[in-house]
Amino acid sequence: MKKYKQNPATFQMTVPTKNNKSLQKVLQLVNKDIELKTLWQVMNVNAIDRLGMPDHGIVHFQIVANIGLKLLRMLIDAKIEPSVVKNFQLTNDDAEVVVFLGCIMHDLGMSVHRQNHEEFSLFLAHHKAQELLSFYPLGKRTILVSEVLHSIISHRSDGKPLTIEAGVVRVADALDMTEGRSRIPFEAGKVNIYSLSALAVEEIEILKGEVKPIKIKIKMSNSAGIFQVDELLKEKLRGSGIEHYVEVVAEIEGATERKLLLHEFTID
Repeated sequence: MKKYKQNPATFQMTVPTKNNKSLQKVLQLVNKDIELKTLWQVMNVNAIDRLGMPDHGIVHFQIVANIGLKLLRMLIDAKIEPSVVKNFQLTNDDAEVVVFLGCIMHDLGMSVHRQNHEEFSLFLAHHKAQELLSFYPLGKRTILVSEVLHSIISHRSDGKPLTIEAGVVRVADALDMTEGRSRIPFEAGKVNIYSLSALAVEEIEILKGEVKPIKIKIKMSNSAGIFQVDELLKEKLRGSGIEHYVEVVAEIEGATERKLLLHEFTID
């Protein structure tokens, strides 16, 4: 059975919570939440089986959540203040909770439809965020839920993030672009520029930068991967609010490019 069609109850998400007790509590609740896990499963059926898109299930959200937390922590280490800290005098731990929930719920609306899925995600994520943050006092919970919803609506290409946390979610989503994400639709013969270009991206490294706080190094086996960088990552990074803190380097590994297509396909 394909991973994205397995029993949702068996999904267990893992992220480095470090000493963040609030994040630890939210993660525990997420891993017990059958409704949320089932929504991820429904989304992936819509994405892979019905639309021929890359993975939009548990693997995608775990990768994005790990990337998002890493980006946020690197920005904090560089003395860049999260917006919930600056505007509401909350804590860095609270900012991590916002980023985590934004990362794992930004595409919930794809369980309804791909078109306008960001808007659909809002009403699904609202009640779910209320449940997952129920251990917070009402006032603080209201702020965090609003910030999570802002990160969700802002992750689309033409979104306009107003917070550091929303910018992090938007960029983290774009950085899940390696070959593993497109392999299921690709091997099923659903070949388009999205799956083909993702197949060309072998590795993403997120490093401490020399010039800017964050350096993103993208290793490709074929120049088709430029589509992922130029059309997807660049669009998400531009206007994210964190673009001034990030440098991107893309390179093709090896002396020759890897051949991606063994047969002739129509690229739509």
